[in-house]
Amino acid sequence: MTLLVLDGADQAEAQRLAEHLRASMAVEVVHAGDGQVASDLLPDGERDQNRRRGSASANSGSTSSSKSGSKSDSKSGLNSDLQSDPYLVLGPDGLALESDGMSLRGDLQHMERRLRPGNLSHELVVRAARLKGVEHPTAVDATAGLGEDSLLLAAAGFDVTMYERDPVIAALLRDSLRRAAAVPQLAQAVGRMRLVEGDSIEALEGMGSRAGESGRDPRLVSQDSLDGRDDTRPDLVLLDPMFPARHKSASVKKKLRLLQTLERPCDDEERLLQAARDAGPRKIIVKRPAKGPTLAGMKPSYSVSGKAIRFDCLVLPR
Repeated sequence: MTLLVLDGADQAEAQRLAEHLRASMAVEVVHAGDGQVASDLLPDGERDQNRRRGSASANSGSTSSSKSGSKSDSKSGLNSDLQSDPYLVLGPDGLALESDGMSLRGDLQHMERRLRPGNLSHELVVRAARLKGVEHPTAVDATAGLGEDSLLLAAAGFDVTMYERDPVIAALLRDSLRRAAAVPQLAQAVGRMRLVEGDSIEALEGMGSRAGESGRDPRLVSQDSLDGRDDTRPDLVLLDPMFPARHKSASVKKKLRLLQTLERPCDDEERLLQAARDAGPRKIIVKRPAKGPTLAGMKPSYSVSGKAIRFDCLVLPR
């Protein structure tokens, strides 16, 4: 992965980011100079590859990929129609993932209007997550992505622990949280959000197993192996697994394809759902396409639906 550091970027942050990513992958840091074009600063092989692919696309008169132009991402197993490998760019406005002229940056700041009291209560995830008789609710977002649903839950009063297993997506989210914390209208909600980079399935399974071994109240579990703190078990678990790749469609947002090159689709729905159950929450909510199947054949207690998505809600006995 190439990390391009533009003029005006926080150099200390660039160093921290590179060191953090290198714990998971090979990272080459490239520093931009005044007046230089970002694409010209990529490593020679990647730059030449971009130019060759760009030329081939121009000659074909189309930006859509054919079978010969598509590639299978080794990590996600998805058939991506991106013409060049994504790379990270750190500039004055934060961290972005870029490829083929597209740029994906975590941007929780644009959600400020949705967090206003008159709007927040109408958000589907907030409606689905409602709990009765819980004064300080806690939630685990097991598939955090770029953190938008977590921000909505935090604004609604939840203390949210977010899990993201892909280091690049986690870096984008961490950068977005850092910038959002400086916005007065978002700071309080962001203060209730905590990011854990790791596998949420293992963490959820661990919560259940430690509760059983300790003989303690099943609503309590030690999380020493995660962060050295003792926390109550989550009142809510949010699942938003990426769906297996389907036939390419113009309706799929281009920027989403950048994420799909990194994040694998859920390959074990049964284990994910069982892990969420094992954590002992009061409720599990699962984000799905409005007309999509349920997760692992789950029979929800009820659903909260919108035009494009729905939340299947499973209320568990206390």
